[in-house]
Amino acid sequence: MTPPDEVIPGDAVSEAARVSLDKPGDTPSDSAQFGSEQPEPDAFSSAQSSPDDNLEGNPADSPSRRTFWQRARVPLFSVLALAVIVGVAAGLWYGLPIREVQIQGQSHLTSAEVKRLAGLSHSQINVFGGRSFGWVYYGAWRAHGLTENPWIASASLTRVFPDRVEIAITERVAVAQVRDRDGKLSIIAADGTRLPDAAPIGPIISGWGPDRIKEALRAAEAFSRYNVDSVTYTPTGMTVKTAIGTIWSGDPALLTKYGSAIETQAQGGRINLYPWGVSVQK
Repeated sequence: MTPPDEVIPGDAVSEAARVSLDKPGDTPSDSAQFGSEQPEPDAFSSAQSSPDDNLEGNPADSPSRRTFWQRARVPLFSVLALAVIVGVAAGLWYGLPIREVQIQGQSHLTSAEVKRLAGLSHSQINVFGGRSFGWVYYGAWRAHGLTENPWIASASLTRVFPDRVEIAITERVAVAQVRDRDGKLSIIAADGTRLPDAAPIGPIISGWGPDRIKEALRAAEAFSRYNVDSVTYTPTGMTVKTAIGTIWSGDPALLTKYGSAIETQAQGGRINLYPWGVSVQK
């Protein structure tokens, strides 16, 4: 005789169905929701709890509090470092001012003009409430006017501890005059630089066509012992007029090589130099 089917309450069926759906390997936390009891922690395990478990009890150890000081440390260090740098810079400025300037090599320019070009005039160095410009901070960046002036060929600066600056310059020398196409005369140095406010000196260079001033200057220098009066250039040649005669050539190199012939062959006359020979006119 078949035993009658056991009647299972509805709640039990639901519970059994849920239990049967559990997969092997479910975590203890998953099974705990079905009534599994968790062991109560003992006193030892409670004592081993991490410090973060008590964050609410100690606000000083909160992450927000630690993050604030960690972030504030870098800006504070930067401010202190900047204050030290500014203090040292100010100390060098006020403690080591420029008190003496020595100048060598000037001839056309005055000492006052050289100081102004070097940024060391009285009004230029007495700044910031009458304090003199700091010796430590002076350099070529402030003396750019020396290289921009046409009279100065070269300049050197030397700082002598604790408060002196020495300036040595080499001035250009006027050697000739250049007549522009409009008839105006300019004084030039040996390198062709035009020198303002220079007194007229040397031979007069003029011509037309491509600029041959530097070649004319070399020719004038080669005949300087004959007291050159003028040098005239054209696209086809160059004429040098001296106190003892005139010499022409289409090749400036011939003027330098055979120019001495003017002493013997062109006394008071004119000599023309060609690659193939010499023509003398008296």
